[in-house]
Amino acid sequence: MKINCLSCGHKVDLGDAYGNYTGPVKCMVCGVILQIKTEEESVKAVSISMGSEVVSAEASETAR
Repeated sequence: MKINCLSCGHKVDLGDAYGNYTGPVKCMVCGVILQIKTEEESVKAVSISMGSEVVSAEASETAR
């Protein structure tokens, strides 16, 4: 399972360990922390915290 980093666009490979997961994932290219939610090996939500502002994207736009 892969998601695109909302900050730099890098494809982050989550692997099989993130099939049912809610929590942080760090982009190894830009270092931003992505908050993700997955269920049954499908990405449901991705967001990025930028100070007090939170930017979100629908899973259909970020998962490929």
